[in-house]
Amino acid sequence: MNAPERFFLPDIQASADLRRLAIDKVGVRGLRYPLALLDASGKVQHTVAQLSMTVGLPSEQKGTHMSRFLEILEQRRAPLNLNRLLRLFEEMLQHLDADSGDIELAFPCFVSKVAPVSGVESLLDYDVRMIVGKRPGEPVELDLEVVAPVTSLCPCSREISNYGAHNQRSHITIAVRLRSGMSPEELLRIAEEEASCEVFGLLKRPDEKWVTERAYDNPKFVEDLVRDIALRLMREPRIAEWTVKSENFESIHNHSAFAEISGRNAAGRAA
Repeated sequence: MNAPERFFLPDIQASADLRRLAIDKVGVRGLRYPLALLDASGKVQHTVAQLSMTVGLPSEQKGTHMSRFLEILEQRRAPLNLNRLLRLFEEMLQHLDADSGDIELAFPCFVSKVAPVSGVESLLDYDVRMIVGKRPGEPVELDLEVVAPVTSLCPCSREISNYGAHNQRSHITIAVRLRSGMSPEELLRIAEEEASCEVFGLLKRPDEKWVTERAYDNPKFVEDLVRDIALRLMREPRIAEWTVKSENFESIHNHSAFAEISGRNAAGRAA
């Protein structure tokens, strides 16, 4: 193929479509991509995210520009946080000439934790999801979701037993729709502070004693976990809507205990 011929390649996706059906979301998903993230302390963390990027397609247009989604990611940019994700989203809408769309990122986030007695430091991994989206004629919406592993200890078991009480690891999921910026670390701390005890990547024997006794002194049912966290979320003016779930992987049963509660905060003030 000589050079002049390259300028006359047909652009089928830009042609008109006669079916007159708009598409709500079209784009790429299942895309794994390395990302640099800016955490709450201002440090840069490198991770690999699973991405979904979509836009709305007008009824008269046959297809979207699939390659442009990747072009946006390939641009050199500063490490991402929620505010920079919003700017990336606006770039996507402009680059694809769209008035609606979504970007969803799911990735592991690592937080450095200090053991309660020995002071040894270790990393603990958490699952984080960020979603920014917009519908035609509506404002941009920003959702944040975290999953925190914690310890829960059964109040009933402690009350009826002569010694000991059954405890288990639990996964607390907090999903919020934000009015203003909030870091994943802030939501993770809420979950950990309201659990029977938080978990750590590395513990020495004095630390094991501390976390065991901490959980025993702070027993909580799965219902207690979601209610106590819900009360914290209700007092947070940066949050518009919220859902909190807890799944307790029971140590004395072959099934989980589960609870979920959702709510919406009044605009402009804490509920």
